[in-house]
Amino acid sequence: MSTTTIRLAEELKARVAAAAEKIGVSSHSFILQAITEKTQRAELRRDFEDQAEKRYANIVATGETISWDDMRSYLESYVAGDSKATRPVVKKLGGR
Repeated sequence: MSTTTIRLAEELKARVAAAAEKIGVSSHSFILQAITEKTQRAELRRDFEDQAEKRYANIVATGETISWDDMRSYLESYVAGDSKATRPVVKKLGGR
C-alpha cells in the first residue's frame, strides 16, 4: 500500500475528526471511505455517460428510436404491475 500526504485546512480537519468520531471510525478510515465513495461515483458517472454516448451513436447510425410518450406509457404500466404491458415499437426518427 502506498502513502499519500494531503493537506487539510484546520477547519476541515476538525470537521472530518468530528464526523468520524460520530460514526465510530478513525479520521484515517473516514477519509479512505470518502475517497472510495467519490471514486465509485465518478466511475459510475463515467459508465453512465459512456452508455449514453453509445446509445446516441446507435440512434444517429440507425435512425431508430422510441417516442417518449410511448415509452412513458409502457413504463407506467410496467411499474404499476401490468404483466401484459407491451414494449413500444422502435420507429425511425421523425416517423410515426
